[in-house]
Amino acid sequence: MTNEANEIWMGPLAPLSKGGMERPRIGIAGISIESSTFSPHLSGDEAFTIRTGDDLVGYYPFLDAGTELREAAEWVPIHHGRSLPGGAVRAETYNRMKQAILTGIAEAGPFDGFFFDIHGAMSVVGMQDAEGDLGTAVRAALGGDVLVSASMDLHGNVSRELLDAVDLITCYRMAPHEDAMNTKERAVHNLLTQLRSEGGSDPRARRPWKAWRQVPVLLPGEKTSTRLEPARGIYGDVAEVADRPGVLDAALWVGYAWADEPRCQATVVVTGEDQEVIAREAERLARSYWDARDDFVFVGPTATLGEALDAALADDAARPFVISDSGDNPTAGGAGDVSWTLGQLLERPELVPPDRCVIHASIFDPAAVAEAVRAGVGARVTLEVGGRVDPNPRGPVTITGEVFSLTDGDPTAGTQAVIRSGSVHAIITERRKPFHRLQDFRMLGLEPSTADVVIVKIGYLEPELHALAADWILALTPGGVDQDLLRLGHHHLAPGVHPFDTSIENPDLTPVVTRR
Repeated sequence: MTNEANEIWMGPLAPLSKGGMERPRIGIAGISIESSTFSPHLSGDEAFTIRTGDDLVGYYPFLDAGTELREAAEWVPIHHGRSLPGGAVRAETYNRMKQAILTGIAEAGPFDGFFFDIHGAMSVVGMQDAEGDLGTAVRAALGGDVLVSASMDLHGNVSRELLDAVDLITCYRMAPHEDAMNTKERAVHNLLTQLRSEGGSDPRARRPWKAWRQVPVLLPGEKTSTRLEPARGIYGDVAEVADRPGVLDAALWVGYAWADEPRCQATVVVTGEDQEVIAREAERLARSYWDARDDFVFVGPTATLGEALDAALADDAARPFVISDSGDNPTAGGAGDVSWTLGQLLERPELVPPDRCVIHASIFDPAAVAEAVRAGVGARVTLEVGGRVDPNPRGPVTITGEVFSLTDGDPTAGTQAVIRSGSVHAIITERRKPFHRLQDFRMLGLEPSTADVVIVKIGYLEPELHALAADWILALTPGGVDQDLLRLGHHHLAPGVHPFDTSIENPDLTPVVTRR
């Protein structure tokens, strides 16, 4: 298996077969969000970027004008909502997007194929399988003859209801997700392969067999990074299975650990024409994942926040030292305003003098940002920051310091303020924002490469932060995406899901082999 995303793009389409569809009509729609049911944050209309028309087609570079995939079909963009991870989606927001998709299908159909672009870990208030509900509704609107191909995040969940609503289904093979767009291209490539194949104009002939098995294991992404074993080897095997004769694709979902729903667990799906091969390989992949369940470890060294700060502030520490403030990671579904870590920083006596540079990214608090804006750059302010959406384990934190910088116009964060209190440079944003790129800091007047310590609300480090860190620790901090899963309080998982229930030693991993 390669771990370079630019080396795993799909090759050209196979030639059009006799009886295949030369230029099928394909719709595009979906909803994509990762939702923590342990976060009090709720994701409403404001959380979603809606794409329709040319904006939706233009989101996918493999559908740029003149590309092979663009010319191979008539693409019909319908409606797509995409959001940063967050809390559960408000029911009215979900229902509006769902209805827009169903209305669009009714108005723009009929279709030969459908690209269903979803995440797989969307939770909706009052529901336990949002993607299953959406997939079933989409299938009913499309009718039984339309070939549906779903693209998903590997931290999604695949219930039987979702499986039965689609014909093709795949997910990322890399964590961090450097192959996200590659996976979407693969979903489209697989769809066109089936429609262009011999008998592709026959609805039943073009439907492949699917071998599906849920694996009763639920682990956080920070323990299943493909940068290290055993995930690296297991996902290498997934790619090899996908290349075998009789197999169209293979996928392994880790599942989403911060939602409390029965569907949340690992899943294997192998798709193809050879029922015996796909069943055998699906069971083998499921067994390898189950057998490795106790071998998964955190992607980096872990510690309490206090221990991490002790190491980062030591005289001999490598610089810059990066600390993952993992419990409130907004890219896993955290609220983004947990104030606990900032409070701990402000209480460290060695950070009271201004002779170091410690960056904390970030807390979203529009009221605090507005106060900083009113005061202006250079003013001394006392602000109550964070802990308004998610007050656990502490509410707002008081920070007194200088308004170091104010920055307008970020499309994600809105207005951003940096407050310098002693050595601490606290980033406060108007809206939730993950800090993954060095430019995210530099646009605020901060230079992470010369900082002593950079603390980021994240789990495993994204590529630029990974390259930046001279050393790093994943701090096991509290929040809606706490890495200590057992203290979160799951109550609705399926029986026997490891590590929550260790009573099952040898689960039945025989796959269900089906096609619509």
